[in-house]
Amino acid sequence: MSLADSAEATGLDPAVPTCPEWTVRDLVRHVGEVHRWALSHVAGRLQEINTDQASLQTWPSDDAKLIAWFREGHANLLQGLETNDPELQCWSFLPNGPTGLRFWARRQAHETAMHRVDAQSVTGEINPAPAEFAVDGIEEMLRGFFARRPTRMISADPVSFELVRVDGPGSWHVRIDDQGASVVEGSSPTQVHGTAFELYLLLWNRRALSAFEVSGPTAGLDLWRDKAKVRWF
Repeated sequence: MSLADSAEATGLDPAVPTCPEWTVRDLVRHVGEVHRWALSHVAGRLQEINTDQASLQTWPSDDAKLIAWFREGHANLLQGLETNDPELQCWSFLPNGPTGLRFWARRQAHETAMHRVDAQSVTGEINPAPAEFAVDGIEEMLRGFFARRPTRMISADPVSFELVRVDGPGSWHVRIDDQGASVVEGSSPTQVHGTAFELYLLLWNRRALSAFEVSGPTAGLDLWRDKAKVRWF
């Protein structure tokens, strides 16, 4: 079930458990705006950030038209990503990953997927994403967002945790020190075991730590869950 389908099923008024300050209405408006913002960089071949947010907040005042507005923006985004040259270069904002159109295709896939989880959290019936997609989302978070601004999260006393995937190969050892958060070699005394999708949700603070098998001290995980924030740019 998609974000739009979930919003239609629940209505726009319920609070979103994974985003307590938002209703479903707020969620639909936010993602619809982000889709239009992302497309503006590709369609306009912009080499600098589009800061004209007011022009993107075009949602209708009539709630009956809001889902259709969202679907239109999503369809236009997909068309823009599918019909433009994959090598098209435009402004993007994460290191250690694709640039230009490829960046926006990846970023909006994860943006939409995580907010689809938010929409589904209203009922608690969350459909898992494919494992390799979730792995890519973990990589984007750890090597993109937190490589870009590592000092958003610092600890004078180094702490760490290791995400251990149980549905395939792969683990991520995250160290947080006075230089910020980074992925490092070796193993951590703290390990969290889960499927790729479950670990993806954990990093995005969409699943409680109590849902996981955890060994070792939790200071690093507690710090992550308290400080990890993702912004558009």
